Amino acid sequence: MTVLTSDDAARGWLASQPGVDAVARARLERLVALLIDENTRQNLVSAGSLEHVWLRHIADSAQLLVHVSHETPGPWVDLGSGAGFPGLVIAALRPECEVVLVESRTRRIEWLTRAAGALGLDRVKVAGARLETIEPFRAGVISARAFAPLDRLLDLSARFSTSDTIWLLPKGRSARDEVTQLQGWSHTFHVEHSLTDAEAGVIVGQVSGRVSVKKGRKR
Repeated sequence: MTVLTSDDAARGWLASQPGVDAVARARLERLVALLIDENTRQNLVSAGSLEHVWLRHIADSAQLLVHVSHETPGPWVDLGSGAGFPGLVIAALRPECEVVLVESRTRRIEWLTRAAGALGLDRVKVAGARLETIEPFRAGVISARAFAPLDRLLDLSARFSTSDTIWLLPKGRSARDEVTQLQGWSHTFHVEHSLTDAEAGVIVGQVSGRVSVKKGRKR
């Protein structure tokens, strides 16, 4: 298993990916500059993580594209976008794709809107509201990083999913346990190794719907 361990390695990996041309790399450079500047005004990400921003945030987000094809229909819905990871990175690398960034915090909403505008990402929509209040629509891809445990995440957002929707959920060490312990859903989830953290995983798969969970008889 190859794991990226530095910003230089992250940049090299990004440059090797299909469709990541000079224009896309420049867009990511601009995103990093905007993030560093905004982080002086609000705590979008930890200051320490900015020392390895290409590894911790850019490549960590971009690796999700390995699990979908260019033909995967949109929109791509990113839940709890916060600082814009992975959503803004996905939009920067796939500017032709409709990306919906779901975020409820006012200052984060303002940041996401400004950043998308500065990067010329015309197909980005910022849904500035709590997820529970957003009218459901069919998503082609659903992503979420550090948003909620898997069971809670499905309870909140499965109404945006069809049996064809691809779920891409970066997790830490808990990835396998969350999939193993998940009950009440018919799914094809499995865990892929993270390219940026040897101990982390990405939950990948699809959801068909709810299933009944049989309870054992009391004796």
